This record gives sequence, structure tokens and C-alpha cells, in this order.
Amino acid sequence: MTIDLAGSTALVTGGNRGIGLAAVRALAEAGAAVTFTARNSQAIETARSALGEQLDARGVVCDVTDQAGMTRIVEEGFDILINNAGVISPIGRICETSIDDWAHNIQVNLISAYHVATLAIDKMLPRGGGTIINLSSGAAHAPMEGWSAYCAGKAGLAMVTRCIHEELGDRGIRVFGFKPGVVDTGMQASIRASGINVVSKLRREDLASVDEPAHAMVWLCTSAADGRVGQELDIRDQAFRRECGLPATG
Repeated sequence: MTIDLAGSTALVTGGNRGIGLAAVRALAEAGAAVTFTARNSQAIETARSALGEQLDARGVVCDVTDQAGMTRIVEEGFDILINNAGVISPIGRICETSIDDWAHNIQVNLISAYHVATLAIDKMLPRGGGTIINLSSGAAHAPMEGWSAYCAGKAGLAMVTRCIHEELGDRGIRVFGFKPGVVDTGMQASIRASGINVVSKLRREDLASVDEPAHAMVWLCTSAADGRVGQELDIRDQAFRRECGLPATG
């Protein structure tokens, strides 16, 4: 399935590795002019090297929790926002984790994602709308041992997605929550190292590639996905996979 996003601009937060980097690559290959954020210059350089010089992607150093910095980045306006930046830590049972670490998780996964979405919307509305994809998780809808902060943050973000659609869907803001499945990323390495809950027991060879969620997100940026606007979508859903051109899974 060939997707053409030529003429579009996109911002991917935390786009230097994992699903974020795969999304940057897929968006750029579809013709979009892509900007991505990372927390330091070394991460930008590593990502740029992985992408190659042929792809139109610009890296900017900015932690997603830096509200002033993110405001400056989004000031230019984007047609597409992939709200990807996120953290899994702290991994630990309730009453065994630091409140400061717990709050930092919520700051990254929920508050900062909300903030960047509002910045993007402010620029999208005068242009007639745009697409926002909030990276969701099965943990948004089911409790996981040791992940209370992550579950709470992602559950909150799922509700933010619904509220954006409720308030702004009729003004051209296309918003989606997207669950990419259990993907082979650095976050999964941290989960395996923790030894807590069933996800940590998964073998690396059983994890999915980052390429499929990247393709699905690019498809969501097209009018073909208009019937899915406002929804929480799971890459493991077979009907959704057929729509976006991914092969069926067993």
C-alpha cells in the first residue's frame, strides 16, 4: 500500500529510537517533512545516522516536559502530531515506588502529551484541522502489576483522546489513540529486566517489529482512516489490520 503525504508537515515527540524513529522514517518515506524531538544531541545524531541523508527529517533537542521548549517547536505549526514520547519507569509495586518517580511518569506520559496536543491544536485549527495520534497501550485499559504510574498515565491519555474528539472533531481535528502492541524497543528491555508481571516474561524474539505500528500510524494520517477518527485502535485487531494494509496475524 503506497501512502502519499507529500506537502504535509509532521512532528514526532521522542522520535530518536524505537517506534518513534520508525514513525519518523515511515512519514518521511511517505513524503512528509518531519521534525522529531530527542532529549540530547547524541540521540539526534544517532537517529539521523540511522535515517540516512535521503530522508527529510529534522531533529531538535528538547525534553517533552520542557513546556517553553515544546512551545517554541510547535510554534511553526504541523499538520500531523505523533505524541510518542513516553516512559515506563518506575516499575514497582504500589507503596514501593517513589512518589517523585511516579509523578514524573505522569508528567511525561499524560501532562506533557496533553500540553503538546493543545499546542498543536492551536496551530491546526486556523489551517482547517490536522491529525493527532496519541500512543496508547493495553495498559490504559487493564491494570498491570508494577505499572501503576504507566497504567494511570495511559488511561488518562486515552480519555484526553476522547475529549479532543468530543470537543474538536467537528472542527477538523482528527485524533486517534493507537495501541502498537508489544514491540521490540528499549522500553521492553527495561520491562524484561524488571521481572515483574507477564509482559516481562516475553522473549525478545516473540516481540513485534517497529515497522508495523509505524505503517499503521502513517495510514491513520490519510483520509482512508476517517471512519476510525476518535477511536482507540489496537494493531492486533484483525479488521483494523486489513484496513491499513497489514497482514493478518494468527
